[in-house]
Amino acid sequence: MDSSINENPSPTRSRWRKVAYGGMQPGFDDNHTDETFLEAMVMNTNVVKRSMLKVMQDSVSISQYLCIVALVVLVWTCTLRSTLNENTLLLLDVCLLGLGFLVLILTAEMMSLNLLFQYFINISFFTTGLYVLAPIYQTLTRSISSDSIWAVTVSLLILHLFLHDYSGSTIRAPGALKNPNLTSCISLNASVVASVFVASRLPSRIQVFAIMLFSLQVFLFAPLVTYCIKKYSFQLHLWFSFGLMVLTLAFIYMLHRLLFVLLLGLLVFVTVVCPYWLIRIQEFKFEINGPWDEAKLCFDITE
Repeated sequence: MDSSINENPSPTRSRWRKVAYGGMQPGFDDNHTDETFLEAMVMNTNVVKRSMLKVMQDSVSISQYLCIVALVVLVWTCTLRSTLNENTLLLLDVCLLGLGFLVLILTAEMMSLNLLFQYFINISFFTTGLYVLAPIYQTLTRSISSDSIWAVTVSLLILHLFLHDYSGSTIRAPGALKNPNLTSCISLNASVVASVFVASRLPSRIQVFAIMLFSLQVFLFAPLVTYCIKKYSFQLHLWFSFGLMVLTLAFIYMLHRLLFVLLLGLLVFVTVVCPYWLIRIQEFKFEINGPWDEAKLCFDITE
């Protein structure tokens, strides 16, 4: 009997293997790991090292659009105070439309005469619809108090700025592969409703039409124009942005000194303070990656 035991020793235990799919391995628990499990652990592999100058340059797009919205509010204020009449507003609309088309022709990629003509036809229908609907906009909020109108308008503008896509355009640019995202569309709708509320406080139908045309030109087409300028030349984008900031600050200074200080402080905060905070926060970021992470596709599933 002793010799039979020596001839049939107990089977050796199999070695544990790291497999994704294969069920439990005999002799090991389902959550078993050995000393090699943490060998594949890496730290801060996906942390992007950013430079202060690069982040400040990227933040210029936000400051640029803040100035655009500030100019729109400035035009609204001057119109409500009767500083700008309907003739001046219509002339401003025509000049902005002409400058916008000129910039698109000079800077947009894959711009053709057919696409330009299509833009012109769409704007013609758009302008005609605004003119027809102007009497409705004029009397839309007649039964609502002015305080409620201004409170809702300010809230909608804040929502518009919060959800706006500062890296893209509200309209699909020529040659772009992706359409605007959902939050960008919500932001655009908020700005349109705010423009309707402001226009409903004007006494003349022509003023309502002119201010609505101006507002929608800016909120719809200004992001497209600035996006094309940025794609064409980043240096031109920076010069255009700084020129727009100086122009906006000059107009705000003539309107109200306190608003000038607030806007200047906001631009400095967005362009300098926020990038500095981001760079400082990156020093405290600690990320661990290892075999426990979920698998990620290395290609676009839509292709």
